[in-house]
Amino acid sequence: MLGHRKGYCRIGGTAVLGVLVLITAGAMPAVGQVAIITYHYDNNRTGWNQTETVLTPATVGSPSFGLLQTVALDDQVDAQPLVTPGVLITAGKFPGVHDVVYVATEGNTVYAIDVHSGIVLLSPNFGTPVSLPLGCSNNGPNVGINSTPVIDLDSKTLYVMVYTQTSNGPAYHLHALDLGSLTDKVSPRLVQASHPLTDGSRFNFNATYQRQRPALLLANGSIYAGFGSFCDFAPNLSRGWLLGWTAGSLKPFPSNELVNQQVASPTGFFLSSIWMAGYGPAADDAGNILFVTGNSDSAGNTYDGVTNIQESVVKVSSTLTTVLDLFTPKNQSTLDAGDVDFGSGGVLVLPDQPGSKPHLAVAAGKIGTMFLMNEDNLGGYSPTRNNTLGMYYVGGCWCGQSYYVDPSDGVGRVVSSGGRTVQLWKLQTSPKVTLTKVMGSRGLGGSQDPGFFTTISSNGNASPIIWALSRPVRSTKAPISLFAFNPESGGSTMTQLFKGTAGAWPNLGGDANLVPVVANGLVFVASNQQLQIFGLKK
Repeated sequence: MLGHRKGYCRIGGTAVLGVLVLITAGAMPAVGQVAIITYHYDNNRTGWNQTETVLTPATVGSPSFGLLQTVALDDQVDAQPLVTPGVLITAGKFPGVHDVVYVATEGNTVYAIDVHSGIVLLSPNFGTPVSLPLGCSNNGPNVGINSTPVIDLDSKTLYVMVYTQTSNGPAYHLHALDLGSLTDKVSPRLVQASHPLTDGSRFNFNATYQRQRPALLLANGSIYAGFGSFCDFAPNLSRGWLLGWTAGSLKPFPSNELVNQQVASPTGFFLSSIWMAGYGPAADDAGNILFVTGNSDSAGNTYDGVTNIQESVVKVSSTLTTVLDLFTPKNQSTLDAGDVDFGSGGVLVLPDQPGSKPHLAVAAGKIGTMFLMNEDNLGGYSPTRNNTLGMYYVGGCWCGQSYYVDPSDGVGRVVSSGGRTVQLWKLQTSPKVTLTKVMGSRGLGGSQDPGFFTTISSNGNASPIIWALSRPVRSTKAPISLFAFNPESGGSTMTQLFKGTAGAWPNLGGDANLVPVVANGLVFVASNQQLQIFGLKK
């Protein structure tokens, strides 16, 4: 795999970050175009495409920018679209080379769509989705492909986790699909797992009670997937899992991470789910995996940081054999008791920084505090203090942070999206590591839980644009809006370059955890039964 660790790699003579990849040889992607092959653009989860030359503050703020295409889909979309230029389509009615956006729906259909014409090139379906699992309605009427897939360009493979209703009950299968035909390259792998509890008994994975919401991660030549619960229903039967498979063969790892290994619980709650509002687990320089966990027993006294690691940023080894480090807020007991999960948001691993602490990470949750951590020493747990580098209020975060480097000073910026506003934080690394808020946006609105998702586009460090998707407004049409902001506009409030309706989300009971995707002069927004493509009108 190319560039799966943080920092810069050089491919085809172009420096790119993480797995945001430019390839200049072979059929895909085409020369000078970028492929978005994983959630939030790279395995750090920065959300930053620094190779965008067409969409600038001037062009996006002009009347020529707007909606180009609307493509009908069969169901709600919770997964982020993925983009791959120059794909040789080998099946269906439109064989040949196409620039393709891949969209996976809760109806278990994977679409390959031509980004220029909006023509559906391929749309295989992979089975009947599960309707309202356990009666949980916070994901819409169906749960099928709930997480964002991931693409391996080297092998031309799209990995996707499919949830189906079978004659034996709900089941998860991991598929390895050929990019050109969307057919299985190997037999799909039924997801199974087992882990010992503290008394030596075995706890077995049961797909009926486990929700695979976080985006898939491709790192270390492996596929990783996190699991949580449906609405915290059946909390005596659902626990947080991180599972792994060898890419290509889909052979399951001999070890896995079960976050809660306790035998008993005061009120029958176990959980410690991994869900992160769809944000994917991150990978660091060494290939270690980081994620955030949610609540466990409401009695608030089951945490020990070993056999139950709820309300925590957790770092595990690439083989899933060892918990290497963690950070747990000092008020973890209160978070558990109030169901105010730290794990409602994901963890962003920053690219390498100058100074004595080069490896940093940020994460925020429902309570709205964003923690800045030393990724080499996350801070552990203390009942009296939070041993982190800093704490910053960003607003309730069913969300995840983004990152880019500002052109004015060459210094990193963290973009938070808690509450209803975008906030921009300047990263200082000397004499001490800290964040300083420099700018915010006007409110985005929305009628669901606070928080939303952003991405960044720029041409190198020049012409940055912050893109955001609001959650729906409570109305009969339940529209969502695409926003574009200029973080270089000066003052304390960033200039809004664009606002436009970008689909709809009638499932008001389930958060629209949607991520805008910017690539090669186009912006992609997948929502309920549609994909919208924005760009410059000719």
